[in-house]
Amino acid sequence: MATKKNVPTIGAGWVSVTDLKLALTRARDNRERQVRLLDNLSARVAQRRTDTERALADVPSPQRAVIVNRALSTFRGQLKRESVEIRTAHVREAGVIANVAARAKQHFQSPMQMLVREGLGSERRSRLLQQIEHSGPTELASLAALAASTGDKEMGAALISRVNRLDPGDRPFSPHALADALVGADHRDITAAIMEVERLAEEAAHADTAFETGKPSSVRTIQAAIMRREQAAIGADLDAFAEQEEN
Repeated sequence: MATKKNVPTIGAGWVSVTDLKLALTRARDNRERQVRLLDNLSARVAQRRTDTERALADVPSPQRAVIVNRALSTFRGQLKRESVEIRTAHVREAGVIANVAARAKQHFQSPMQMLVREGLGSERRSRLLQQIEHSGPTELASLAALAASTGDKEMGAALISRVNRLDPGDRPFSPHALADALVGADHRDITAAIMEVERLAEEAAHADTAFETGKPSSVRTIQAAIMRREQAAIGADLDAFAEQEEN
């Protein structure tokens, strides 16, 4: 079933690929620091349980369990109060970064949307458009194959502008196929990066709520697992994407 594309919102703030890479790095770092914090807090609770049970070893089991649970409840409450500011900061930071990803989504909805911006207003693209203005189907198809094989995005953008003026049945090549050949891999990387930033924000909120309540949500755990699976299905190498320098 085809996925319906959202119409980009006029006035949506621009987010460049570099901005998105920085957002991904920030989101990962924020989530890692949150995980370390929550793991440390949970370890302190576990250690307090061990220490309390050891100290009450001579107390009968039913009474010991009541005392231990009461002591742990008090200790957890203390830890929650002491850590609420920094925990909230991690969740808030994840949300702010997710908003950057949401804005990026407006501008990177498809390879076609990305390619038509390539070289927009440049002298070379204008010259290419003039040169192919009267080109026939065979020449246009040949140039499309050349652009795809050489990675010439400006030529690809010019060719798409040219053939989009033709009736769909008269187009000598698929504009979508050409766009995918030229920027499809970039689009998949960007899509996966957006998905990861959004997933990390969801995981950050879930982890904090689970610590606050002491009860992880099975629904949100499943939701995060689905998000991970959908991102993995794209097949992007986001470590390489984050480190890659822009041309």
